[in-house]
Amino acid sequence: MSDIKIKALSPSPEIRAMLSEILIETVANGGSVSFMHPLSQAAAEAFWSNSLSAADRGERIILGAYDDDMLTGTITLLLDLPPNQPHRAEIAKMMTRVSHRHRGIATALLREAERLAIARGRWLLVLDTAEDEGAAGLYERMGFKLTGVIPDYALKPHGGLTGTLIYWKRLQEGAPA
Repeated sequence: MSDIKIKALSPSPEIRAMLSEILIETVANGGSVSFMHPLSQAAAEAFWSNSLSAADRGERIILGAYDDDMLTGTITLLLDLPPNQPHRAEIAKMMTRVSHRHRGIATALLREAERLAIARGRWLLVLDTAEDEGAAGLYERMGFKLTGVIPDYALKPHGGLTGTLIYWKRLQEGAPA
């Protein structure tokens, strides 16, 4: 894990292509990240083009974890929320390449997203993850609290329904309850 570097990603064709690779791999391996298998390169690139543009406008932060020059993981911190929620951010699209799983990359990405949220005055994080094969264990180890389950929330990438687990985490002690 010591060789992994985490940094905010900015729009470029190279970054978009690497993010698209990870997204396509994640969906092909059953990751429930809003897309169905098979995911085309064009659809993945369109998603990341829009996301990176939103990051360029300050509406979100997309982080990448690098092993040398290889992008091995990503997480998105959504900041563009309604006016009555300036204290909150949402975690989305956390993915790690299959070849780099169980090396602490997702934990490091989540910690950096939490640090950046606090730096932007966001002290409450929310997220959702698939009930089947999601990252619930990681989120719970990182201190997220389960709010509840919505059954049959979305289709799994290869078909069939899965529920979603809704989590939250207060990042600062003494933040309003």
